[in-house]
Amino acid sequence: MLWFISRRVVQSVFVMLIVSAVAFALFTYVGNPVNQMVGQDATMERRAEIKEALGLNDSIWVQYSRFVARAAQGEFGLSLRSRISVSELIADRLPATLELVFVSAVISLILGIGAGIYTGIKRNSFLSRTILSSSLVGVSLPTFIIGIALIYLFAVQLRWLPSSGRAGTVPVIGVWETSLVTLEGWRSIILPAITLSLFQTTMILRLVRAEMLEVMQTDYIKFARARGLTERAINFTHALKNTLVPVITIIGINIGGLIGYSIITETVFQWPGTGLLFIQAVEFADVPVMAAYLCFVALVFVLVNLIVDILYVVIDPRIRVGAS
Repeated sequence: MLWFISRRVVQSVFVMLIVSAVAFALFTYVGNPVNQMVGQDATMERRAEIKEALGLNDSIWVQYSRFVARAAQGEFGLSLRSRISVSELIADRLPATLELVFVSAVISLILGIGAGIYTGIKRNSFLSRTILSSSLVGVSLPTFIIGIALIYLFAVQLRWLPSSGRAGTVPVIGVWETSLVTLEGWRSIILPAITLSLFQTTMILRLVRAEMLEVMQTDYIKFARARGLTERAINFTHALKNTLVPVITIIGINIGGLIGYSIITETVFQWPGTGLLFIQAVEFADVPVMAAYLCFVALVFVLVNLIVDILYVVIDPRIRVGAS
């Protein structure tokens, strides 16, 4: 098992090196940092001084090595737009994104697994068919359309919830600010969290349902019924347990996907997270912020997939034997 984990860690490091190369290409070939810093009217001598100070006269390999070393420490320089450290900008916006992703993931897991189990067990009931028909909305409609529709219904027409922004933030543990301990905070996060979770909920629902339908037809489930076990024990002890491996896969991918999809949701609801920061950076061609966000999202995907691989070994004995 230790060899299995070590191999996955090496693969993760390799992926991050590839992503860092793409981020470095943004730094090197997109825009001109000298023009951003001094403007078009600067003298050639001044430009040469800045290039030397930034290390732009060094070879590509030296610049890339320096970039990787700084990125490993979370250092991406200054934002071209605000002249503030990129790491400070991301640290300031990160709590909002993580809270939005956390609430969305909880909604997706509860609704997706619950509805998937029910529609898999009661597949011919009217409620199951209604749930499956309704779930098509989460797959077919774009995220921004769903967000706008929710804003129109609950913020404009009913006036129950705010249409944008993050309210009710309270400082916790010094630098961290949370909105999950106040009523206003929960009111502001409900609509973006639901919008972000719908697609993921549908994916989990349909996967759990498909796995439940397949498992319920296996011989050991028929044998469990023949032994006189209750339907509750069969459904939740035997059947559900054997659907965990593929479900963990999609959950791991979805958690990383929530970070990526949050760009659209945060833009629609003006949620002050890293996704909105990235959109603003693209509009201004703020390359350091764009590169840092790319590395951050890649790191989330890599860590989540590494955790999923380890959970595979823990849950499935067959994989455990192969890994050893």
